[in-house]
Amino acid sequence: MKNVDGIDLSIIEEFSSAIRGEVLTSKSSDYDNCRKVYNGMIDKRPGMIVMCQDVADVIQCVKFARQQDLLVSIRGGGHNAGGLGICDDGLVIDLSGIKFVKVNPADKTVWVGGGNVWGEVDHATHAFGLAVPAGIISTTGVGGLTLGGGVGHLTRRFGLTIDNLLEADMVLSDGSFVTVNENQHPDLFWAIRGGGGNFGVVTAFKFQAHSLSSVVAGPTLWPIEKTEEIMDWYHQFIHIAPDELNGFIATMVIPGDPFPAHLHNKPFCGIVWCYSGDAKNADKVFEPVRAKQPLFEMVGEMPYPSVQTLFDAMMPRGMQWYWRADFFNELGPEVLAAHRKFGADIPTPLSQMHLYPLSGAGSRPAADDTPWAYRDAKYAGVIVGVDPDPAKADKITQWCKSYWDALHPYSAGGAYSNFMMEEGHERVKASFKYNYQRLTKVKKKYDPDNFFRVNQNIKPE
Repeated sequence: MKNVDGIDLSIIEEFSSAIRGEVLTSKSSDYDNCRKVYNGMIDKRPGMIVMCQDVADVIQCVKFARQQDLLVSIRGGGHNAGGLGICDDGLVIDLSGIKFVKVNPADKTVWVGGGNVWGEVDHATHAFGLAVPAGIISTTGVGGLTLGGGVGHLTRRFGLTIDNLLEADMVLSDGSFVTVNENQHPDLFWAIRGGGGNFGVVTAFKFQAHSLSSVVAGPTLWPIEKTEEIMDWYHQFIHIAPDELNGFIATMVIPGDPFPAHLHNKPFCGIVWCYSGDAKNADKVFEPVRAKQPLFEMVGEMPYPSVQTLFDAMMPRGMQWYWRADFFNELGPEVLAAHRKFGADIPTPLSQMHLYPLSGAGSRPAADDTPWAYRDAKYAGVIVGVDPDPAKADKITQWCKSYWDALHPYSAGGAYSNFMMEEGHERVKASFKYNYQRLTKVKKKYDPDNFFRVNQNIKPE
């Protein structure tokens, strides 16, 4: 692998002249700002960042990187847990300039650029009374979330984001351009629905949207001492609830506004609800929840884009983040006790644990319909240590690791790839289970020399 600094300046200038967007090197005034990603714990120094404006720029990047033997990473929204949208020394293909959202209300489909974030999609679709299932933070990139699977508020109602992907435009490792769907390159279309950025640069996505304007959503909180009781009840309740009701359960600290002052800086067991059915039925649906007598409730009707932005202000770009994750099938006594123990000892106000339910529509596809092999799991769990202060990086990392160590023996074995740091090849294989071998065959066909390897890597074996 070469370092960009070792390439003759005239070659770089020739390449830059063929790019419509901006080409940044370590000498560029905006370099240090542009190399930052969502996770402030990641500090990488690429040799070159290319702010692509169109597909032609992406093609030029791939060809140039191959000719010059450069390491390549692909960055969309920059939210990747392990900072895998950026690399040291090599070339970053930044897609943030490839943005467009085209809604077709007749068939409820949406074309979205590879550089869009979900808040932009929600804004465009909401005007037509439509929504595409996504995550829970509006600044998350469309590309990374989709290619990893896409778990969020609408999973139980409409499935994962990959279950709503109809088509994609891609630049492959040889610089060629393809459109993939069920009829064109169906093997590649299968692989990108959960297999991550291993197979090419996706420059556009076509999604199936669904009729949805408003939801009844918001958090309910219980004292952390009730964690075992509430989690056990939740486990019995959520998987038989109507598909329209989603709610992820958390151990968390209330950091401040908009919550009342008497709740600030105290640990809680919380559930963040999103009911996407008829609002007239919401009171009936939430009766079992209110029967558990939450200490605090802030559930009400709101536009769907509003629930997607509930946590944006609390989780700005540049925080220190450390992630660990697993899938879970059961919440037995040992698991519940661990959640209470570590939930009561959360080290910083923004650190937390989430369990996202995977029942309802998200569980109905077969385990090999997409690379997402854990359709039978009940939860995608994630623990995140978060704080703005780099001096607390070790503290949040140790808490996160200890929490995970206590839970992992009771897990299903793998994890949702979008929740993973760089954890080694065996963890990647475990997270795809029996679908991994099929993924390696697709990888060998479309990227035989592993050109795209700054990711949760699938090796072309």
